[in-house]
Amino acid sequence: MPTLESAPEVVTVSDEVTSAPRIPPRWFVRLAWQVHRGLYRASGGRLGLRRPKGHRWGMMRLTTTGRRTGCEHSVIVAYVEDGPDLVTLAMNGWAQGHPSWWLNLRLHPEATVDLVDEDSRTVRAHAAQGAEHDRLWARWRDYDARLDDYAALRTTETPVVVLERWDEPARH
Repeated sequence: MPTLESAPEVVTVSDEVTSAPRIPPRWFVRLAWQVHRGLYRASGGRLGLRRPKGHRWGMMRLTTTGRRTGCEHSVIVAYVEDGPDLVTLAMNGWAQGHPSWWLNLRLHPEATVDLVDEDSRTVRAHAAQGAEHDRLWARWRDYDARLDDYAALRTTETPVVVLERWDEPARH
């Protein structure tokens, strides 16, 4: 019978050493985005979007106004719901810098969102700050336990973007 001294050491989760997450090459990430957008367009919007469910984030189509061109630009991004608001991360595929859609929203915060099985909605974007940021970051961590590890790969902070339903003021 083993004694206490000869018993195997118990390793707890906090003692484990985890390696840094691996990000696919940039060309692969960009290709995946192009294929995803192509699938959405080819299916007439029937494929490529989904609602958040359980511990799986949703996918929405976000259309912004270009900061340089003034033209509409659409991307498909992940989101979670926070009451009536939609929340996404401006992570740029975990690459350096901010994604163009976020730079566009900083200048023109009004945008359009397409969700599966719902009419388009107009939203107004802002970056979460302080306690709101911390709460929403923790909510995203529920969907991805390695969120902090991925964010640590970037030299810039990853903005948490809140998209609030917004009805354009009536014009007179």
